[in-house]
Amino acid sequence: MKSFNQSRKSKITPPHPRSAARSGVRPKRRRDRAAKQQALLAAAIKLFACRGYEATTTREIAACAGCAEGLIHRYFTGKEGLLLAIIQDRVAREVVDLNAHVPLAQSFSLEFLQLLEWELQRMWEDRDFLRVIIPRALLDTEVGKVLSRVGTSRHADAIVERLKHFKECRSLTLDELHGLARFIGLLGFGFGFLRPVALGQDRARARVMARDVAEIFLRGV
Repeated sequence: MKSFNQSRKSKITPPHPRSAARSGVRPKRRRDRAAKQQALLAAAIKLFACRGYEATTTREIAACAGCAEGLIHRYFTGKEGLLLAIIQDRVAREVVDLNAHVPLAQSFSLEFLQLLEWELQRMWEDRDFLRVIIPRALLDTEVGKVLSRVGTSRHADAIVERLKHFKECRSLTLDELHGLARFIGLLGFGFGFLRPVALGQDRARARVMARDVAEIFLRGV
């Protein structure tokens, strides 16, 4: 009887934490958490774009994501934190996409034009995100600060590093390079979002106008 009880206890003894970590329990939990966070981010941006930030509740976001509402407060400390996380997540992926999918061009002119094309496409693909974030940045200074810190600044840094490879840019100061990077971003925003989305103008026409402006600028370089 004693040996039976001992063998029975050995069967129900919980694994040591180190052995659990080696067996993959913790990595699985991290993957589950990451998957739930991404589901909440995707659901939030979808609902924010359709219904507006103020009208959307955390309960609706959780239901759309298939998660418990409490996870929004646990992972993001609420709806405002969720919005800030959307900005950070979106910008991080954009910088990776730029360097991974847009090879460095052979000349400054070609690089300028392909960066502009990337900006135009990015603004169009991010139109729902921009519909949400721009009004919030105007109303909430904290959102505006985060967008500036992790958005335009980080994005400009990635473009500046690419521009440094070309002789036309080597005589420019760092501030001038950042100005050039932001000019490319402004062209993308104006002709990739404002005209086709906010003003309802023809997207193909807006793209042609953006390229015309770029060609005029490059002739003066």
